[in-house]
Amino acid sequence: MKILAFAGSTSSTSINRELVKFVLKDFQGDEINLIDLNDFDMPVFSVDREKKGFPDEAHHFLKVIEECDAIICSLAEHNRSYSAAFKNVFDWASRINVKVFQNKPMLLMSTSPGGYGGGNVMNTAKTFFPQFGADVKETFSLPKFYENFDMETGVIDPGMLKDLKDKIFNFKNQIGN
Repeated sequence: MKILAFAGSTSSTSINRELVKFVLKDFQGDEINLIDLNDFDMPVFSVDREKKGFPDEAHHFLKVIEECDAIICSLAEHNRSYSAAFKNVFDWASRINVKVFQNKPMLLMSTSPGGYGGGNVMNTAKTFFPQFGADVKETFSLPKFYENFDMETGVIDPGMLKDLKDKIFNFKNQIGN
């Protein structure tokens, strides 16, 4: 199975990227394409810029989605919403193909240093991603990242780890993996 994975962040120290990498350990037999949003740097979307054409990076983002069988994504939350970098990639791609996620099954996650674990961006994404072609199969939010995650071993809290592992198991079953 071809798994596309990414964090909705361009930070070199992205905690969402760390969560994605931890989850990918449960997909070792699969073909993994872990992308970095920094590779999809584009001008800020505007209808004026759109009139001049679409950046190659927007087409490339859609192509990597087209080539996968499933998506694992963890969204960073900035001011209770998507990071500007992710929103920009999403905006450009959606103008080319409104079904950005191309009906691919998705494991949608978020984490943050705070106690809500990126819950605001998670709730927004759960509501809107299906309208853009995401088949959200499972969701997971990890609160208080720095208290609940170890860079070497992953999720520390046994209850949260069990919840995540159950969701990974269910996701894999739902995608026939």
